[in-house]
Amino acid sequence: MIKGSINSIESLGLVDGPGIRTVVFLNGCSLRCKYCHNPEMWQKKDFNITPKELVEKIKRFKPYYKSTGGVTFSGGEPLLQPEFLIETARLLKKENINIAIDTAGVGNGDYSEILKLVDLVILDIKHTDNNKYKILTGKNIDLVENFISELNKSNKKVWIRQVIIPDFNDNIDYIESLVKYLKKIKNIERVDFLPYHRLGREKYISLKIPYPYEEKKDMDKNKCNELYQIFLEKQKSSK
Repeated sequence: MIKGSINSIESLGLVDGPGIRTVVFLNGCSLRCKYCHNPEMWQKKDFNITPKELVEKIKRFKPYYKSTGGVTFSGGEPLLQPEFLIETARLLKKENINIAIDTAGVGNGDYSEILKLVDLVILDIKHTDNNKYKILTGKNIDLVENFISELNKSNKKVWIRQVIIPDFNDNIDYIESLVKYLKKIKNIERVDFLPYHRLGREKYISLKIPYPYEEKKDMDKNKCNELYQIFLEKQKSSK
């Protein structure tokens, strides 16, 4: 029997895709992003729910979805539980429920099968340069390239999320590289810049894990907004 390892379910999410959404946080992630705010989800723990059981929980919130809402699988990294994700998505499709995944694109394969069942991909961009990507996540960027290749074949809608980190990618050079990098990804509907914050630090302390960005301050929101406007201008001029 297929079972998934999930950390929690957020019943009425408003920022993880269009409309009102149920957000399912799956355990397990192979990246160790220095700004991660969910370190408690790095490891797969108890496999505590079947696809059918999860769908029964989700169905209770279906009246809130209306025409735009649905379910978003987040984490952790949902792509690390492909069998569970595929079977759950198949059951959700029978209920005519919209499906999004919030992912860094580093999973265990079966991407084409997963993408057949998904309506929206929210793709987290870590960095455009392999060396900086590895410094930030501990992995190589080519793992993401494999997912992007399958994503482009799927022709699915894409939202991009980019965390802006002080003294790391908060500069014009990076913005220009991001504009160039995103040209390789099809069907991008929107791009969001998220200012780095230290809100996850307390979780590291409780888990007795050193916080990688102990000396780093929160990203200035005004500067983040300024960089976003520059991004939009450069993106427009590059078309």
